[in-house]
Amino acid sequence: MNRRVLVVLSCGTDNPNRATRALFFAMTARKKGLDCTVFLLDEGVYLAQRGIAEHLQAATGDSAADHLLYLQEYEVPILVCTPCAVTRRITPEDLVPGARMAKGEELIELALESTVLSF
Repeated sequence: MNRRVLVVLSCGTDNPNRATRALFFAMTARKKGLDCTVFLLDEGVYLAQRGIAEHLQAATGDSAADHLLYLQEYEVPILVCTPCAVTRRITPEDLVPGARMAKGEELIELALESTVLSF
């Protein structure tokens, strides 16, 4: 069994349910003891911007902010697509603690080593 999980999230404020679900599954993977990484791209990069996740929740009532705080607390890497963020005028200084910019090459490397969940 692969012990690495990569959660790739391409939606954010445009689909709060899917965005919150993705963070929930990343949190669940970490709780199961798996080595988890979250990679945000396209609209998903907004979730790494300070103050955004607090306004998102799933239809189930789950809070994106709660899941994101868990991921931060347990130091789950939150990688933000650099070109996607730059296009949306998000800078490294805008990111929540524990998030960092990353390029497509890193996404590919992680995908080759991980079970990938895409949202």
